Amino acid sequence: MHFEYLFDILLIPICIQIGALVIGFLINRIINRYLRSSVDHGSWQYIFINALRGLPISWCSGVGLYWTINSLDIPPTINKLLSYLLFAVIVFTLTRVVARTLSGIIDFYTVRDQNMPKTSLLNNVINFVIYAMGILIVLQYYGISVAPILTALGVGGMAVALALQDTLANVFSGMHLILSKQLRLNDYVRLSTGEEGKVTDITWRFTTLQSVSNNVVVVPNQNIAKAIITNYSMPKQDITVSIAIGVSYDSDLEKVEAVCIRVGKAVLSKIDPAVKVAPVVRYNLLADSSINFNVIMHVSEFTNQYIVKHEFIKAIMKEFRKENIEIPFPVRTIINGN
Repeated sequence: MHFEYLFDILLIPICIQIGALVIGFLINRIINRYLRSSVDHGSWQYIFINALRGLPISWCSGVGLYWTINSLDIPPTINKLLSYLLFAVIVFTLTRVVARTLSGIIDFYTVRDQNMPKTSLLNNVINFVIYAMGILIVLQYYGISVAPILTALGVGGMAVALALQDTLANVFSGMHLILSKQLRLNDYVRLSTGEEGKVTDITWRFTTLQSVSNNVVVVPNQNIAKAIITNYSMPKQDITVSIAIGVSYDSDLEKVEAVCIRVGKAVLSKIDPAVKVAPVVRYNLLADSSINFNVIMHVSEFTNQYIVKHEFIKAIMKEFRKENIEIPFPVRTIINGN
């Protein structure tokens, strides 16, 4: 009899929760399908609806829990416990919507503003602040005074700040790097301390650089904030590459210039077709055994310069031999005084 009585009591709540979960899964599936097929990923509508993804399950469970509380004659202690649980679910889901929405807004603006890097640091800070506020609201509802907690955190925070001053310095340095807009993702940078590479992320403590050799260089944000930074991707992404060459004094300089420009265009169209600026030739020195000049070409990003130089040197040597253009060797005459 006792088992049957317990079964009768639990049957209704179990059925309510199962029904609520089924409805939640169906609503969540509809939202996911709508996001994939009907909403522009760069719109405000997508940001808000994406923030709701996964939450209908929690909300329907909360509705089921509320229905259970009000439909059963349960002891006051259990009733109060379930009420606390319901309030926690509501606050958690709302804070999650707010955190996702703010993160979506940040991503939206970083896509539109190329000077604003999309990094994990901003999203982590936003999520920490929003969820911390949610926890404080829940504690206040439970009757736990947050004033002593905040006071203790304020006093203890000074000791923690002294103990973690290097970590906090890295956090604030990372925020400064992001907000100053002098460092963006995919920028190729070189530090005065010698490290260089493409910026792949700015976290709460480190900035990661991917070097030309595909190794990851991890640099503390504090070190980057103190270093002199050469950003090869600003103010424009493309850079110029200068290749020094010398030809003999018997060469037809007009012909040399035309050959170099033709070869440079062919190499760029093959290696870096995004470049629309034609190569140029600039003569600069009448040396002892050659007329020296530079072939100046644009590349769309810093790392492309190496393969462009490589291919151009191979191609220009082949073309010079075909056109009988001589690159002279230095000649020295040694006179024996005896």
